Amino acid sequence: MNARTSVLMAPDSLASQFQTRYLDIADIRTLLSRKGIENVLLELVAYIESDYRRWQDFQKCARVANHSQQCVIELMPVSNSELYGFKYVNGHPVNTFQNMLTVMAFGALADVATGFPLLLSEFTIVTALRTAATSAWVASLLARPAARSMAVIGNGAQSEFQILAFKAVLGISEVRVFDIDPAATDKLLANLAGIAGLTLIRCNSTADAVRGADIVTTVTADKNYATILTPEMIEDGMHINAVGGDCPGKTELHADVLRRGKVFVEYEPQSRIEGDIQQMPADFAVTELWEVLQHQKSGRESEAQVTIFDSVGFALEDFAALRYLHTHAEAMSLGQLMNLIPQDFNPKNLFGFSQQSD
Repeated sequence: MNARTSVLMAPDSLASQFQTRYLDIADIRTLLSRKGIENVLLELVAYIESDYRRWQDFQKCARVANHSQQCVIELMPVSNSELYGFKYVNGHPVNTFQNMLTVMAFGALADVATGFPLLLSEFTIVTALRTAATSAWVASLLARPAARSMAVIGNGAQSEFQILAFKAVLGISEVRVFDIDPAATDKLLANLAGIAGLTLIRCNSTADAVRGADIVTTVTADKNYATILTPEMIEDGMHINAVGGDCPGKTELHADVLRRGKVFVEYEPQSRIEGDIQQMPADFAVTELWEVLQHQKSGRESEAQVTIFDSVGFALEDFAALRYLHTHAEAMSLGQLMNLIPQDFNPKNLFGFSQQSD
């Protein structure tokens, strides 16, 4: 019997099964340790692609964002006829000065038929995993099949996940890395030292790192209109994976870079607000990923074409990750079951229940 089935069956004998599974940081680390991070990334790719192929089945909206000076807190909801998922996530670049993470998150998955919360999970690490899995999956659709070299500009919290995802999904073997903070690159090189089949090259500038690369990933954190990549850096056939531009007032690509290639997005209404295309006119042409999957529009059209994934992170990717966690945590007996919702009482007498003593 799965968790959803237990929620839909309501006799008193099953009341103890009306519990929410809670996954904390230790549970996610256990999942990664048992399965291996590259295997988890590959499995997440399958879940993400599966949900994008069912695009029309979902109720979607741009994320709900509350902005303050130099930071943002967001809710990211999506649902189909069976499950509802959302993520709470922040973006506070100034946190690093207080030895705190820039991005922190948790996620929840609920049964649509009853509204019962099935899963509550850590999502800071999971966000990095699903972002990397999405990046590599999109590159598998759009990059040249023979792509083996990659540049990573921005060597912060998400960089290692990105590199391992591209290695696992596309077989990337050479990665050229650069960050304006040398300590960030030191950290990346130390974390990935000794990974079989992976050559890491430290570069002195963005231009040096991207020169000759098949794929370029930008994953920077500053909340500014930035131009990490400029037109003269772009070479024929490149695939650009622009990850860092993910809120109003934050970009990574010069506008002429966008004009240089064919641009792909997750959910256009959100990307117009938050992506690099926020700097482009409203009629600037983009292609949503589901349109490529369902053969309504083409992906890469030639070896020489430049393809650009203007990634902002979409709720459907979190939904896929929540489904993944719910399935695998139950199978692996990870996390703990908790009484998040009152039960074993007359549902019309909540006050009376609240006065009971344990």
